[in-house]
Amino acid sequence: MVDVLIVGGGPVGLFLGCLLAARGLTFQVLERRAEAGAHSRAIGIHPPALEAFDTLGIASPLLAAGVPITSGLVRGERGAVLGELEFGSVSARFPYILSLPQQRTEQILEAELARLAPGTVQRGAEVKTVQDTGPHVAVTYEHGRQTHSVEARYVVGADGCRSLLRGLAQIPYPGATYADKYLMGDFPDTTVFGQAAVIGLHAGGVLESFPLPGGLRRWVARTDRLSPDAVPAELTDTVLKRSGLYLPPGECSMLSAFEVRHHLAAQMVRGRLILIGDAAHEVSPIGGQGMNLGWLDAAALADVLGTGAEISGLVAFERRRRQSARIATRQAEINMFFGRPAGEIPQRRRERLVRGLLTSGAQPLLAKAFTMRWL
Repeated sequence: MVDVLIVGGGPVGLFLGCLLAARGLTFQVLERRAEAGAHSRAIGIHPPALEAFDTLGIASPLLAAGVPITSGLVRGERGAVLGELEFGSVSARFPYILSLPQQRTEQILEAELARLAPGTVQRGAEVKTVQDTGPHVAVTYEHGRQTHSVEARYVVGADGCRSLLRGLAQIPYPGATYADKYLMGDFPDTTVFGQAAVIGLHAGGVLESFPLPGGLRRWVARTDRLSPDAVPAELTDTVLKRSGLYLPPGECSMLSAFEVRHHLAAQMVRGRLILIGDAAHEVSPIGGQGMNLGWLDAAALADVLGTGAEISGLVAFERRRRQSARIATRQAEINMFFGRPAGEIPQRRRERLVRGLLTSGAQPLLAKAFTMRWL
């Protein structure tokens, strides 16, 4: 019997493990993948997540590996600067968004968990059955071609948008796919933008770029269609056309086409089964909220488990976290709306509107929204 069984050893499940270890709870993490993923779509760690990491003393290795994004520069057609969103007021300790590829983030969190609670992560372990008996949950899983059993007071699904635990519990996951498609890639940073993120609101669609560790910069372009077989030249041509900046296609180190979806599980808590992260909700990655939303779920859940009043605490936990997911979804939709090709909003009108917002007294509120201060 353990206090908590965590299904999913990605960034959210690993962080929850760290939190539980700090609270002296017994737990186990089951991860279906034999090795951590090599692909890094998520890169932004927002101030609320950094503050949660800092309570455990694990922010330092993340800061050492990442690049702080201190502001967001917004440009219009032909490179016109519409304004700059400064992040200096959003946090006394972390006045920036930390740019760090998810793969590296996972490595650091797993190393910290191994230090705090050695041997608690089992890779290559796939859950087969889950039975909530009332006083506890009985789980069977396969690992090393053998079937194992474990009992836990609570089972937490942190196993992503295709959550096996959510499927076994038959919890509906309603949602939809947006029409928006994107192409992104990593290249050597030859710009003068430094530690600023740059959002280009172009007539043909948004063009974003973010600094990465190792002298790289990530570029994300909205496209007319999903191009899973795209080559780097397709992205570099788009960047050149919209911004006038040249990227060397042969130096692309990562290229990925993606579409975006939104989902919200009908329940985050069912008896002693709890869903967090993408297993509970999926939001558009535009704005970089998804992974951070999962970390905030984990921090809120860790505050409830082991208090002696878990049942009533979980009711409030579910209500708050579902509301946060709805807010994040709406914010992501606003971000996507402004990044669509001119048409729904004429280009000049869009530029005037954004310039007015960025030069008004609303800038501190915008900075807080962009850095997830209200989630």
